[in-house]
Amino acid sequence: MQLKRMMPKKKHLSAGRAPLILFLCPMISALEVPLDLVQPPTITQQSPKDYIIDPRENIVIQCEAKGKPPPSFSWTRNGTHFDIDKDPLVTMKSGSGTLTVNIMSEGKAETYEGVYQCTARNERGAAISNNIVIRPSRSPLWTKEKLERITLRNGQSLVLPCRPPVGLPPPIIFWMDNSFQRLPQSERVSQGLNGDLYFSNVLPEDTREDYICYARFNHTQTIQQKQPISVKVISVDEMNDTIAANLSDTEFYGAKSHRERPPTFLTPEGNASRKEELRGNVLSLECIAEGLPTPIIYWIKEDGTLPINRTFYRNFKKTLQIVQVTEADSGNYQCIAKNALGAIQHVISVTVKAAPYWIIAPQNLVLSPGEDGTLICRANGNPKPRISWLLNGIPIEIAPDDPSRKIDGDTIIFSNVQERSSAVYQCNASNEYGYLLANAFVNVLAEPPRILTTADTLYQVIANRPALLDCAFFGSPLPTIEWFKGAKGSALREDIYVLHENGTLEIPVAQKDSTGTYTCVARNKLGMAKNDIHLEIKDPTRIIKQPEYAVVQRGSTVSFECIVKHDHTLIPTVTWLKDHGELPSDGRFTVDKDHLVVADVSDDDGGTYTCAANTTLDNVSASAVLSVVDVPNPPFDLELTDQLDRSVQLSWTPGDDNNSPITKFIIEYEDAMHEPGLWHHQTEVPGAQTTAQLKLSPYVNYSFRVTAVNSLGRSLPSEASEQYLTKAAEPDKNPTAVEGLGSEPDNLVITWQPLNGFESNGPGLQYKVSWRQKDGDDEWTSMVVADVSKYIVSGTPTFVPYLIKVQALNDAGFAPEPAVVLGHSGEDLPMVAPGNVHVNVVNSTLAEVHWDPVPLKSIRGHLQGYRIYYWKAQSSSARNRRHIEKKILTFQGSKTHGMLPGLEPFSHYTLNVRVVNGKGEGPASPDRVFSTPEGVPSAPSSLKIVNPTLDSLTLEWEPPSHPNGILTEYTLKYQPINSTHELGPLVDLKIPANKTRWTLKNLNFSTRYKFYFYAQTAAGSGSEITEEAITTVGEAMASRQVDIATQGWFIGLMCAVALLILILLIVCFIRRNKGGKYPVKEKEDAHADPEIQPMKEDDGTFGEYSDAEDHKPLKKGSRTPSDRTVKKEDSDDSLVDYGEGVNGQFNEDGSFIGQYSGKKEKEPAEGNESSEAPSPVNAMNSFV
Repeated sequence: MQLKRMMPKKKHLSAGRAPLILFLCPMISALEVPLDLVQPPTITQQSPKDYIIDPRENIVIQCEAKGKPPPSFSWTRNGTHFDIDKDPLVTMKSGSGTLTVNIMSEGKAETYEGVYQCTARNERGAAISNNIVIRPSRSPLWTKEKLERITLRNGQSLVLPCRPPVGLPPPIIFWMDNSFQRLPQSERVSQGLNGDLYFSNVLPEDTREDYICYARFNHTQTIQQKQPISVKVISVDEMNDTIAANLSDTEFYGAKSHRERPPTFLTPEGNASRKEELRGNVLSLECIAEGLPTPIIYWIKEDGTLPINRTFYRNFKKTLQIVQVTEADSGNYQCIAKNALGAIQHVISVTVKAAPYWIIAPQNLVLSPGEDGTLICRANGNPKPRISWLLNGIPIEIAPDDPSRKIDGDTIIFSNVQERSSAVYQCNASNEYGYLLANAFVNVLAEPPRILTTADTLYQVIANRPALLDCAFFGSPLPTIEWFKGAKGSALREDIYVLHENGTLEIPVAQKDSTGTYTCVARNKLGMAKNDIHLEIKDPTRIIKQPEYAVVQRGSTVSFECIVKHDHTLIPTVTWLKDHGELPSDGRFTVDKDHLVVADVSDDDGGTYTCAANTTLDNVSASAVLSVVDVPNPPFDLELTDQLDRSVQLSWTPGDDNNSPITKFIIEYEDAMHEPGLWHHQTEVPGAQTTAQLKLSPYVNYSFRVTAVNSLGRSLPSEASEQYLTKAAEPDKNPTAVEGLGSEPDNLVITWQPLNGFESNGPGLQYKVSWRQKDGDDEWTSMVVADVSKYIVSGTPTFVPYLIKVQALNDAGFAPEPAVVLGHSGEDLPMVAPGNVHVNVVNSTLAEVHWDPVPLKSIRGHLQGYRIYYWKAQSSSARNRRHIEKKILTFQGSKTHGMLPGLEPFSHYTLNVRVVNGKGEGPASPDRVFSTPEGVPSAPSSLKIVNPTLDSLTLEWEPPSHPNGILTEYTLKYQPINSTHELGPLVDLKIPANKTRWTLKNLNFSTRYKFYFYAQTAAGSGSEITEEAITTVGEAMASRQVDIATQGWFIGLMCAVALLILILLIVCFIRRNKGGKYPVKEKEDAHADPEIQPMKEDDGTFGEYSDAEDHKPLKKGSRTPSDRTVKKEDSDDSLVDYGEGVNGQFNEDGSFIGQYSGKKEKEPAEGNESSEAPSPVNAMNSFV
């Protein structure tokens, strides 16, 4: 049987499966031999090959091994046996090979320098450790040296050498001053890989007395320092003649000029160099150049590209590093130093060598008697390593022969092994850069199978994840493994399982039905072993309500919600994190079951908040970002530059935008001379701009401030800038809104909008007012006035056009020539009335008036229009004569006609026309009289019904309040309304115009009637008025009804009907309980009420009315509530919807005009319905 690495090989029982996740148990990389079985030694722990020790502590050299029987240990030192019993300072740990050298009490570490090797041996073989080289660490002091002060010119290059002492391991170098502060480094000044400090060019600020190189030896935790170096940088131009005479050029460091120069390399030297590095190490290439100005370094690889993920630049790109270097990184690397005066390049040829590294390392073999096997030891390196074999620590060439063993280079082949073939083999792969040593035993055993995994192990797995059921086993020969599910299950060979060669059963996607007991069975020719494994599948933990991204303003409160759903058998722990760390220990943060609340949010609270839910089997998390925003902080550091007479440049530094980008800046100014304390808007600039060129006005003492704006609002204004007073200059502009209007017929009032102090441009602001007649004078008359806004010119002719101009001036001069404005002197009343006035009557309410215009000169002012005065003199009806006050209509401009609307029909009107100017009205034209024709009358003022009898009704009314002509007659229409509110035939009746009362006879008793009544003139019929009334019930009929109701036969009939109904109800109750139909129901189904249909059984809807008339009103006795109201869901329809409601009537165009005076058509007169005597027929209907 052969034991070897099992992980890479699997027996696939399914095609395509999820990646392996070692959640339940780690798979061992090779099958282990149980320690209760005989086996050769195996080295389990040893000290490193290159072991640097601290000379101040005891030396501990580790060597641990296992085996059966337990191995014994021995050591060699420098290739010969190391007898530890003869050295009192050396002890070996019991049951181990670890040595301890007690040098703290006495002895020196240097005494024990050398190469040590450990051997672990038992009856089955011997394993050996690596060669362990012991060396004590060293941290020597710097040698004493006298350092002279370095003096050099400004701009020269400089190298300060460090040259630290050789230590073990090499020290870490850094430069500091006497205060232990690191010296600043830059592209100009930097430290090289060798520790020297390089200056590409020096500056006066490089002068100092304490350039100190420090060497830190980490192994001994010591720091050594070099003597301070003093550097003085001087400028030749600053030296006086005496110093120049006493100093020669040779006393300066170097001989290069301080002038600008192209680059040259300080390190490495020459145009090319070579570099060798070992595979896996860090390749560091360095180029440092001097020059003025300071050169910039660039790197390229010839015939290739630099590896992206493994290339790093250090020391201001002066050092190129490639990590995990491989043979492919060999080649030529070019560094280029460049400044404004030129460029120089250096080529570094890199060769990557390799110490030996494993391709296949030998593995332990466990074979049963008669089996075959192989040991493979395959390594690579540059140069190619040499492979050698050892047997139990001695070269295999001199070891005893074994007929079952055959060596073939890097492979040993075993065939038909026996127990005597057990041994430990060592493989050594070495070249000039190092070696590899591996132990691998061959153990020949005959063992029945055994299961190493604990019995009845319970595994819990989250659903839809891989489940790995461990079955660690051992046996020789190698057992076969089978898995079963359930007590009587067959071997698992379905597609959903994967069986690994180390015995592990993998369920790539575990489901709820994967729960159960699994049995692992191991068999070989010597026996069988089995083990039960239990698997439970749990629901995954999920965050069903995740926290959401939030943007809040500083000082507010924010809440994050996190609702977790989990398996009921698992208890989750919910933790809130901020930026992947713990929440701040602040009372503003409160956590309850599902929420995190942050109160009084500050800027520091911004970040990523994570809700993490953890159970023993899984964990989930969800994150949300909190952005804390606010209005920006105010700008600061306002500065005025480029100060000119009419412009200045303002610059500022923006304040913090508080996580909301600044969209714009608002610039305001204050004029401390004219309006102190009052800030005016100057301009706005985009948020990315921090300077603005501002236009200025003369003679203004400016201060500026800036406000930042973002999406949340404005910042506070910045502090005011320094003040800037501009020089005085003549005004740039003249007054605006210049007008010339007379307040009297003999004057001209000139007004204007004066300049403000900001616009004056200087002291002594005045105005030059000029005027002349447009059609008369050629010369301008001028007057200079103080800073006012009006000037009056007296003695002007009435309403004459004038040309006017107003010019601003100050102590510095005049403003530009002003614009000329047309004005007029004062107006007077018009002198002439319009003539030829005539009227054209259009209809009974509209007339058109025409007139001739008056001469323009007679207007004596600006023509405003014409004004018509008109009034109603009297009505054509002698009964309604009254005086109406005058009405006025004005027609703008020069119109010569106009319409008079809203006249009353059948009326006499008088009118006159007058012309209007800015001063007032002229004389009136002669009066003109006209009359309007008749119109239709309004509705009668009232209509009421009096003296109702059995067969007659008397109507009384008031004539129309507006007859609009001579009434010719009245029209009365009426029709009966039956008990179902249906309207009967309409009767039309003409009544003379002089009547106000009319009696209708031969009407039906106890009947409701509806009346329509309106008046007429020659122009047509007017609006109607409606009313309803009921005729009374006669005494004979009432007594007859009472007599019938008291007759014995009638009472008997009613009792019989009641008894019949009672019997039917009992039968229906019995039949309904039995589930069958009953005759009454069948009768109802056959003779359903045509007007009230029951609800349909199939779809739950009401049946349609049997009456063909779509709008037939509901009869009495229909399904209405007892309070005689109809529910809205039963019917939304009413007469109000058709314009006949209680409170509304409508014009001919449908507009609402007020409360309707008639009674409602739908409702009966109050008390009439209740007064009806119940007849026997009605009583029967009500009962049934």
